[in-house]
Amino acid sequence: MNPDIKAINEKVERESAFVDKIVNEVSKVIVGQSYMVERLLIGLLSNGHILLEGVPGLAKTLTVNTLSQTIKTKFQRIQFTPDLLPADLLGTLIYNQKDGKFTTKKGPIFSNLILADEINRSPAKVQSALLEAMQERQVTIGEETFTLEEPFLVLATQNPIEQEGTYPLPEAQVDRFMLKLNVGYPSKEEELEIIRRQTKSEKYTAQAVITPDDIVKARQVLSEVYIDEKIEKYIVDIVFATREPSNYGLEELKDLITFGASPRASIYLTQAAKAHAFLRRRGYVTPEDVRSIGMDVMRHRVILSYEAEAEEMSTEDVIRKVLNRIEVP
Repeated sequence: MNPDIKAINEKVERESAFVDKIVNEVSKVIVGQSYMVERLLIGLLSNGHILLEGVPGLAKTLTVNTLSQTIKTKFQRIQFTPDLLPADLLGTLIYNQKDGKFTTKKGPIFSNLILADEINRSPAKVQSALLEAMQERQVTIGEETFTLEEPFLVLATQNPIEQEGTYPLPEAQVDRFMLKLNVGYPSKEEELEIIRRQTKSEKYTAQAVITPDDIVKARQVLSEVYIDEKIEKYIVDIVFATREPSNYGLEELKDLITFGASPRASIYLTQAAKAHAFLRRRGYVTPEDVRSIGMDVMRHRVILSYEAEAEEMSTEDVIRKVLNRIEVP
């Protein structure tokens, strides 16, 4: 191991000490869901927004709320409804009759952690206002533009059951989310523990263990995590195999994919793999980091054809085939 990787390793070891503290605090309130908690931390560290999909009652909202408590940060939960307006989210100009001037009233978007609850319940103009803020990290009210405070992270939830009265996010906008998580049910043991906790009179709360500055510092260390050229090429091959499956011996996927993953997939795969290594206290990325995060980065970026639907092939089946075919360096 050459000395600079050793130095990065030591730095990562030092700077990632807070990860255990956060996980311990979150686990005081949340039972299980370690996959969701780890992915939320990956998003937080690599400055990427997250879309959470799962049936109601899986503690999606509670997990995000608890995570925000562990960081001394501003948290806003916005319940998306069909009558929500962009001004309800971003803010508006209010006319003051006394001095005849307009003053700016900032909306709930001016926070660090934003929970966009049931994002698919509100119309396109509200979704696009949120997505613009996510992308540009700034908000324009009237003629004034305000930069959003770092860290700024949007965690959006959507309910996959009810499609009536919802406005599905367009594919091009879903691409703005770094990760899309499918949140599953707890195990039997976890559910037993949930029952026991919820039926007790004492309520569990998480304490703040780090500050937003610690997150910003950790992000700087994250950018130094070493990634070998072979692994960079491996990431590009995975993404290109979704665009040109025939070139990678995946002829059977050619008619199943309408659009492959965008260049954002390559960028986010690299960032998320670095964050995954960071959470494992490593200063370098392994192919395993890429494989373990691959599904969450890609599942909302590969658009399947009608033929795939007819053959009952899901996006996850396609991505699994790609990950199993591309040679690991």
